[in-house]
Amino acid sequence: MTTISLQVEFGGGLELLFSNRKRHTLTLPSMVPFDNNTKVLPDALSGVETKPADIEYLLYHLRDHLLQERPELFMEYKTVRPGILVLVNNTDWELEGEGEYVLQNNDEIVFISTLHGG
Repeated sequence: MTTISLQVEFGGGLELLFSNRKRHTLTLPSMVPFDNNTKVLPDALSGVETKPADIEYLLYHLRDHLLQERPELFMEYKTVRPGILVLVNNTDWELEGEGEYVLQNNDEIVFISTLHGG
């Protein structure tokens, strides 16, 4: 099974939800379950419908494996909640296809909260 390596960064307060760390290096399988199930081990994908790893899968992976608290502050339905800016290699993810963007080796994905308490 081939893998891809990513740099993931959080800002604007989101890092507080992710062990108070701004930067994470991740290794993900290049092919993942179509339903974004992050509990299926890569070796157990035989017979499971798969797709290339995309940002939608990354969101589920972050929620299930790195998020320490309050998932509702990061995800809403199958995407990031409103008020979170997502950059793919310094480009707004809306220009890259949002959750359907297929992750490439050495991509940098940045999540920045634009919401402020008050």
